[in-house]
Amino acid sequence: MRKELDRLEQARADIRSASPYDVSRPYTLPHHMVTTAFTLDGFRIVRTLGVVRGITVRSRSVIGNIGAAFQTLVGGNITIFTRLCEQTRAEAFDIMVLHGSELGANAIVGARYDATEIMQGVTEVLAYGTAVVVESVEPVADGKS
Repeated sequence: MRKELDRLEQARADIRSASPYDVSRPYTLPHHMVTTAFTLDGFRIVRTLGVVRGITVRSRSVIGNIGAAFQTLVGGNITIFTRLCEQTRAEAFDIMVLHGSELGANAIVGARYDATEIMQGVTEVLAYGTAVVVESVEPVADGKS
């Protein structure tokens, strides 16, 4: 558990330096409590805190474009762009989770991504969802109420 908390704290520190705003609360919302569904199995939503989002804007570098051009000659997965897209989505996701943490959420439901090309070679990626407070649903043991 301590190792996981240390990892989350490090992720928070990494994102804080890259996020466009100062994160005032600790990173307290684990990634496994984020879902694209509107419910979370084993939990009941007890409070809705509102929409949370993470936005990041990225551009392709000239060197990346040249490397990608060579990869297109061979065909297949263009790994330079794949890595760029994955890093961009991960950053937007982490900023969204930090925003949820700031609001006091312990889960995010209805998570989605959106991307828009702002200008040629510059893309905005938005991760958004609904921050909620959930509590564990106690299972009924052996038919006892």
